[in-house]
Amino acid sequence: QVQLVESGGGSVQAGGSLRLSCVVSGSKDLGNCMGWFRQAPGKEREGVAGISTGGGRTYYADSVKGRFTISLDNTLNTVYLQMNSLKPEDTAMYYCAASSAYVYYSCGIWSVYAYWGQGTQVTVSS
Repeated sequence: QVQLVESGGGSVQAGGSLRLSCVVSGSKDLGNCMGWFRQAPGKEREGVAGISTGGGRTYYADSVKGRFTISLDNTLNTVYLQMNSLKPEDTAMYYCAASSAYVYYSCGIWSVYAYWGQGTQVTVSS
């Protein structure tokens, strides 16, 4: 059974930083993509960052490029999202996600993600 458990959310002022963590269990049922999504009130869930667990190639939404970094620690079964230069528009519930199958083309295709965590809230004040 796949479980994704996020932590690290909180409240921060604009320009600040946060690091989100996601501990993964049941990894034998997972594919090769791990990612982070977010959903702001009244908006659809959107892909933020993705990473291939094999080669480590990363993918980012245009809105976070240069500010957010996704990374993996395979020994700890943990995926991270380092968020710098946070903006009020980054305020959202952030979700860890994983693919259920091997993805041959891109972990930046947000529709490949099938497993989801419960989310962690990030609030950025101006």
